[in-house]
Amino acid sequence: MFTGIIVEVGKVLAITDHGDARVTIATRRNQQAIAIGASIACSGVCLTVVDKGTGFGGEPGLGWFAVDVSGETIRRTVPAQWQAGARLNLEPALKLGEELGGHIVTGHVDGIGEVASITPEGASRQVEFLAPADLAPYIAAKGSITIDGVSLTVNSVADEPDGRARFAINIIPHTAEVTTLGALVTGSPVNLEIDVLARYLMRMQSVSRQA
Repeated sequence: MFTGIIVEVGKVLAITDHGDARVTIATRRNQQAIAIGASIACSGVCLTVVDKGTGFGGEPGLGWFAVDVSGETIRRTVPAQWQAGARLNLEPALKLGEELGGHIVTGHVDGIGEVASITPEGASRQVEFLAPADLAPYIAAKGSITIDGVSLTVNSVADEPDGRARFAINIIPHTAEVTTLGALVTGSPVNLEIDVLARYLMRMQSVSRQA
């Protein structure tokens, strides 16, 4: 379980074939704080640490950890994030007793959205996204959504003629600086995770209609 509060931006150093894709990611975190078998959300995708170390590609002090990414995960998430050089929003799993600064995030990507527009608003940016039609019922104004692993609040939402949802969020300067969201441009694909509470409410509503 995660909160959508990013602790650092890592970079994909290498991808090798171990049956699944083994992805090696650079990190500034103390290696003692990373445990084999621990969960780390990588741009919204919950993955398990299978290896770690210091020193990579001729850089002796460079810390890294490795995760195995299945073909199914690659197909259901933004493909470009699984390439050498890609930047990833990193968040370790929530520990009991820690502050829940964002909202409850599972690390299971529900679909891929797309940046529809970016509009400056003061020092911030209003970014509009298009979400797939199957996710549209779960997105509500003032509700929470996770974009590339970042917990954000939906400012507004409207239904498109094709069934997709167009929703807007604000990216403040701090968020733009400490996550990959500052590099978004129109047309950028993003990983989306709907609010887990919205998921259960929709299920309850569906069951009640059938009763």
